[in-house]
Amino acid sequence: MAITVFGIPNCDTVKKARVFLAEQGHEAHFHDFRKQGLERAQIESWLTQQPMDVLLNKRGTSWRKLSEAEKDKTDTAHLIDLMLANPTLIKRPVIERDGAVSVGFGKDVQASFQA
Repeated sequence: MAITVFGIPNCDTVKKARVFLAEQGHEAHFHDFRKQGLERAQIESWLTQQPMDVLLNKRGTSWRKLSEAEKDKTDTAHLIDLMLANPTLIKRPVIERDGAVSVGFGKDVQASFQA
């Protein structure tokens, strides 16, 4: 089973997910999307399984720092451009497992990984 955790290393939720997965015996590759970047195709792929309102984090400081003009445009292409330019706009972690994509690390996601 191939697992990739996408996020940034200093995010508390990403840390929690990585520790939890290790404790459950899952080997997970970590992709730091701030350092390693992301491709448009990657985000588009995630959006086939998760809606934009789940993937795009509008509650963080990265969103609040955007201009009102940037926030007002809601077309998908523009929002993907924003996420590519500012990966911290993506809710973390994004976890890919065997083609399935989850966002965040709530109890439902945790339950799906319990041994």
